[in-house]
Amino acid sequence: MNRWHKIRLFGVTVGVALWAWAAAAQDVVLTSRDGAITLEGTLLSYDGEFFRIESTYGALTLDAQGVTCVGPGCPDLGAFIADIRLSGAATMGTVLMPALVESFGATRGLRLRRAVTDDAHFRYELSESAGDRLVARFHFRVSTTDEGFADLLAEEADLAMALREARADEVERGQDAGLGDLSAPRRARVVALDGLVPVVARGDGRRQIAVADMVDLLTGAVDAPVYLRDAASGVAQGMAQLLLPADAMVQATRLADNAAVADAVARRPGSFGIAVFSETGVAQALDVAGVCGRPIAASIESLKTEDYPLATPLLLYTPGRRLPLIGREFLQFIGTPVAQAVIRRAGFVDQMPDRIPMAAQGRRLQNAVAAAGEEVTLADLQDMLAALDGADRLTTTFRFRDGATRMDAQSEGNIERLARDIEAGLHDGQEVVLVGFSDGQGPAATNKQLSLRRAEATRAALREEATLADFSRLKLSATGFGEALPIGCDEDAWGRKVNRRVEVWIRDRVTDQR
Repeated sequence: MNRWHKIRLFGVTVGVALWAWAAAAQDVVLTSRDGAITLEGTLLSYDGEFFRIESTYGALTLDAQGVTCVGPGCPDLGAFIADIRLSGAATMGTVLMPALVESFGATRGLRLRRAVTDDAHFRYELSESAGDRLVARFHFRVSTTDEGFADLLAEEADLAMALREARADEVERGQDAGLGDLSAPRRARVVALDGLVPVVARGDGRRQIAVADMVDLLTGAVDAPVYLRDAASGVAQGMAQLLLPADAMVQATRLADNAAVADAVARRPGSFGIAVFSETGVAQALDVAGVCGRPIAASIESLKTEDYPLATPLLLYTPGRRLPLIGREFLQFIGTPVAQAVIRRAGFVDQMPDRIPMAAQGRRLQNAVAAAGEEVTLADLQDMLAALDGADRLTTTFRFRDGATRMDAQSEGNIERLARDIEAGLHDGQEVVLVGFSDGQGPAATNKQLSLRRAEATRAALREEATLADFSRLKLSATGFGEALPIGCDEDAWGRKVNRRVEVWIRDRVTDQR
């Protein structure tokens, strides 16, 4: 019996058992503090703040501070210990996530103890310094992205560590298991950034490679030694999603970890591999070019902006239910400057926004001039440059899943991050310009309108998210320039995707505020 059948059978069995148990005896009675409301039911969980019970009205969640609990199922409220279970990709679970848990505990003044069960299982116990009371346990199972999703869907994990977004079959299985929609906004949180990087041995002579040439090497159409991560890894699956047709057969030597791929390529001249930005070792990284030959190098800036076509965010997928308070606080901590510094020290790309001055936009402007033609004229480019005069580009960028207005996981996190910065007053006295761009498919006039709609939708999302912001202290504007500033090639799918975006530009010393 495979795991997915087990999930479905487990759900049916537990559902019948709960019904029989509830029919036999209601094991908790929750009464409001004023005595006006009483609910009987079977206790499903207690997370330190809320009771969740199965009642005649269905599953209900109630604030523990607002009710009293009587019955054999009532927990000891003072002895609650939060258990947070993380499962999934070793790339995240070996160093990065443990480092974040350690830093989280330190910032809260908690004492940490690490207990190791075996190579794949360990836990952190977090205790109060005064009195040594245990308040939380973070349990780790280090394996693969596939296993992380499987554990999350089987409710054997609270957080899945993933190097790719959930596949359609995993989304469907989650819905079948009653766990909600894994593709919904905020179900995935971007922890850090990385990227897939084509590598060769130093002295090879190549400095860039076209996507089509990579596909030929990976599928064996071109005969050369190829080294990749093992097929079950999130790195390999992310590569397949980004580069290969669904039915492509990959011809490669598979290796167990990222460093081994870079080392194998570095030792063998004439070979080729796909490494990750955080672990290219002594191999030579190649720029990636589309069919029109515009190369883009993997860098901290190009990964933060998602301009690099093979960017791979490191994700935490959350359950459909509420995490205990300390689990929610840990997720909030990941976005803080302290946590971002930990991410940098661990060798990954953080998400703190950087400013890129107009003077550093040379290659992008060169591409824009080269692509200008009958539909995008020199006058259009001059209008765009005039609108951005005196501004710097922020590495925060918003990209869209399907060419419409639905953002990808990294962009959804960027909305929350930029909104928090606006609330904190980091952009007071500035103009924040949201600049929409499109791919080159269709009429230029239509694309310009679409790019403006995306920029306006992004502005609306920021205003909705930044509920505590005083927008009179800054200027938040939206504009669109259609296909005027291409990054990738419209001749291929990933080039069109990278061109559909909303950039954030910052201009200081605003005089025309609203």
